[in-house]
Amino acid sequence: QNRKRHRSLILHLPRLLTSVAASAIPFPAPKMRTCSSQLYSNGGIACFHKNQSSPLNKHLKFSGPLFSTQTKRSSRVQVVSAVQFRPCIDIHRGKVKQIVGSTLSDLKEDGSVLVTNFESDKSAEEYAKMYKEDGLTGGHVIMLGADPLSQAAAIGALHAYPGGLQIGGGINSENCLRYIDEGASHVIVTSYVFNNGKLDLERLKDLVKIVGKQRLILDLSCRKKDGGRRYAIVTDRWQKFSDVLLDEKSLEFLGGFADEFLVHGVDVEGKKLGIDEELVALLGNYSPIPVTYAGGVTVMDDIERIKEAGKGRVDVTVGSALDIFGGDLPYKDVVAWHHKQEHSSTLH
Repeated sequence: QNRKRHRSLILHLPRLLTSVAASAIPFPAPKMRTCSSQLYSNGGIACFHKNQSSPLNKHLKFSGPLFSTQTKRSSRVQVVSAVQFRPCIDIHRGKVKQIVGSTLSDLKEDGSVLVTNFESDKSAEEYAKMYKEDGLTGGHVIMLGADPLSQAAAIGALHAYPGGLQIGGGINSENCLRYIDEGASHVIVTSYVFNNGKLDLERLKDLVKIVGKQRLILDLSCRKKDGGRRYAIVTDRWQKFSDVLLDEKSLEFLGGFADEFLVHGVDVEGKKLGIDEELVALLGNYSPIPVTYAGGVTVMDDIERIKEAGKGRVDVTVGSALDIFGGDLPYKDVVAWHHKQEHSSTLH
């Protein structure tokens, strides 16, 4: 009898530990960043019930059957860790550039409408090697166009820093594994899953099945609409508003499908106008998984404001303002700030 009871206890121990961990999560310890996404998944892939009504119906217009996450936990519950600087490599026609994203357009292939802040003499591969040497992880390579030159440059960067960079730009279910095989840690997706202005759950589920939730990043870059009262996710090179609002409910729902979010504040991105503090606060309050904000950083104080407004839960990307991209903000100062955050987190 005692042996049977002991055996039963051992068999059920993992489930008991999971239950205890879940109940204790409101007071998370530092350095547990990856645990948050697991709360919204079962074996790495979220669970869903077909034809079940979703709490997001009034916010999201689906082009497939409705699904809702089985595990319901407050999106205010967030795993805390050090704020990180996430570097970037934006590639346009094979060259590393800093472009005002809101000026990108599919209509003018000659690039006449583009506002380019900077074009580098260095290759994408050289930037990747620099980030590797400086111990920076989780940076993103964005292909601003699907041309062969940009693809080749992006793959060169991935080869230079295997596992250290994420990649986005034209990612879909057919090519996502290729970039993982080439060395990307994650693939970043927007337009493919926000199809014709609506969230296409079938496409999103396909991506999760193919590449895995743990390697998928959703780009939820957004702009204000309705007179500046609400944020809406934008697609197709940030030119088109989707029907999906960026708010507490959408962040919680989409967090069940991705390992991280990447969010550009498109209204300020590339314009050196300062950060969108309201957006940063929204992400800090409600993102259930790690999230990186980009847009408007000009000086070191802006980075500190992101740390404060995001409650220490929002990572930061800096582009045009950095001296390595023609700006005035010293890259070495930002790297030093990043490592200081890492060091501080290990002391707590």
